Amino acid sequence: MAKNIIVPSVKGTREFYPEEMARRNFIYEKVREASQSFGYQEWDAPFIETLELYAAKSGEELVKEQAFTFTDRGGSEVTLRPELTPSLARMIAKKQRQLVYPLRWWSFGPFWRYERPQKGRSREFFQWNIDMLGPDSPEADAELIAVAVKFMQSVGLNPELARVYVNNRQLMDSEFDKLDIPTESRLMVSNLVDRRSKMKADAWAKTALEAGLSQSQLDGLIALLENKELWKEWDDLVRLFAALDALGVSEYVEFDPNIMRGLLYYTGTVFEAFDLSGGVRRALLGGGRYNNLLADVGGDPLSAVGFAMGDVVAGIVLDDNGLIPEFEPSPAPVLVTVFGKEFMTESLALSAELRESGIKVMSYPKADKIGKQFKFANKMGMKIALILGADEVESDQVAVKNLVSGEQVKVTRANISEKIKKMLAGD
Repeated sequence: MAKNIIVPSVKGTREFYPEEMARRNFIYEKVREASQSFGYQEWDAPFIETLELYAAKSGEELVKEQAFTFTDRGGSEVTLRPELTPSLARMIAKKQRQLVYPLRWWSFGPFWRYERPQKGRSREFFQWNIDMLGPDSPEADAELIAVAVKFMQSVGLNPELARVYVNNRQLMDSEFDKLDIPTESRLMVSNLVDRRSKMKADAWAKTALEAGLSQSQLDGLIALLENKELWKEWDDLVRLFAALDALGVSEYVEFDPNIMRGLLYYTGTVFEAFDLSGGVRRALLGGGRYNNLLADVGGDPLSAVGFAMGDVVAGIVLDDNGLIPEFEPSPAPVLVTVFGKEFMTESLALSAELRESGIKVMSYPKADKIGKQFKFANKMGMKIALILGADEVESDQVAVKNLVSGEQVKVTRANISEKIKKMLAGD
């Protein structure tokens, strides 16, 4: 007889069994903690958007090659959202004069991109987006970097394991002016800088010359990219690092002129956090200042700074460094067993009584051998099992078994909640 064929999941999507869900929730809780500790409000946008929303703001590759697009039953071209910034721009523009600035918003939700699935990249992912809108200052930029550092600290990533690298697009433009790099070539040069760490030095130099840079421009560009003291010549970066020092996070942050953030809308400070634990830098999060946020959706000019972090790479980095908490199979540490069919209602009533007192309790769903119920509780990582048999019901007591030590005692029904709370607290 042929075996049943299990229909596979869609390529590039993810299945969250309880252990994977616990990892995702751990990241979410740390994201929420970091965001709210700086006063940011949680928000979200539709998961399905019109394709038109991305046409003006996102790159052609994202719209035509990476977005999950389809025609709905009304004939409209729509897409599963590949990023959040266009939705943010629209929602701010709709209520621009009603909102209170500085506006601090954060979100953690699902996104979809039609890319080749590989380690660290899937077609379905969750992403932390956080932005401050209104102020245009290095101090605002520093706050966003400090939020990122707060997250890294909260999950155990110290400065040896992860670091934030900072640059400024206006500074780089001023340096490109000195090298006589024409405006129309700067996107190409920026992309070339982004690729520098991924290529051998001679291959990178050859690519730069073939792209149109002269030897003197290439020499100047290399000198520029190796000048780690250049930030001291740019006032916004001097103020940024002073603010980072005041915020107590400067040990996590370095200036690096190689950080370009290739997206066209970055206008000032740019930054990326990298995992350094594996010997090869892996990008953990990235963002910067983008002051043209609302122009393409009909709003008034509004300054903004923000960053995004995907949960896939974050989860891999935390796993690799042993920073994900041990998985607890059951969120309830207490099992109320069922000694026999005639005691089912007594067991259910006990479990309800314990929940009312604030204890997380699981009830065994049927009368079964007590040994089998204990075995189930052990597999689920539970700490206490409660037994209500004829003797316990008659004497108005509960048998309490410590599944860690094996000790078993009887406790009066009136004192059972207090006893369990003390046991769970380690008393």
